Amino acid sequence: MIKDTFPAIESAMSVPRWRSLLFVPAHVPRFVEAAHERGADGVILDLEDSVPHDQKGEARKQLPECVAKVGRNGASVLVRVNHGLRALAADLDAAVMAGVDGLVLPKTDSAEWILEIANAVSELERERNLALGRIRFLAQIETPGALQKLAAIASAHPRMVAMALGPEDFGAAVGGAPEFNLLLMPNLSVLFAARAAGLLPLGFIGSIGEFSDTHKLREAAAHARRLGFAGALAIHPTQVAIFNEAFSPSAQELEWARSVVAAENDAATRGLSAFSLNGKMVDPPVVRRAHEILVLASDI
Repeated sequence: MIKDTFPAIESAMSVPRWRSLLFVPAHVPRFVEAAHERGADGVILDLEDSVPHDQKGEARKQLPECVAKVGRNGASVLVRVNHGLRALAADLDAAVMAGVDGLVLPKTDSAEWILEIANAVSELERERNLALGRIRFLAQIETPGALQKLAAIASAHPRMVAMALGPEDFGAAVGGAPEFNLLLMPNLSVLFAARAAGLLPLGFIGSIGEFSDTHKLREAAAHARRLGFAGALAIHPTQVAIFNEAFSPSAQELEWARSVVAAENDAATRGLSAFSLNGKMVDPPVVRRAHEILVLASDI
């Protein structure tokens, strides 16, 4: 395969703001039709777990129409491909098209795997006269073996933009249930590796399948943001609004950030880099967090 040689402008694309990414089975028309109305920052057209084996071929044929429909309100459009080689090849052939912003790669377990997929995508982009490197990758970490390779996975290729732990698959892989104690360490490992590589860390500490207990989900999402996560994957529309709120700055946070920046400007005129505000010491890391909150709010 031809190695990727992206122009600098393509390899330095900005990281998107994905507070919520909603899975939609690509073979179910009624879900596809309504997806653009759910308010998600991105929609993942699924070709993997939610699509029965005997309907995957039809789902691939419907992708061009699905991509156009789910992106009508400006949401990012992603496609989750299968892991097996034969299905993956067919998925890539179907999914590499104008309008697709990213691919979700399940069961990612090595940097080499990402490179193989990236090279295949680049070949398809060249053949189809698509912008080279525009399609980004979200890697799902779903096996204990992948935890040993997170740094390499995160920095495997310029297409990498986000990482997320797959809690259900990970729990099954280790012979456990997707509970807090089991998921905390691997989620934090994904968070640290993603942040170190400049990627979006997505997820929360819990089962993605528990969508009916909205109070519990809201608490889990708020906790995830305090830990440093930027957003989460949703399997049900009711999760979208919860994630959008939880991963957005609150009114109180914005008020705090504005007061810190104002105090920073005043301190700078006095030659100070650290100062007191409301009885608390404020130094450069705190100021940086305040600026990041304001940038996040403006981007949203």
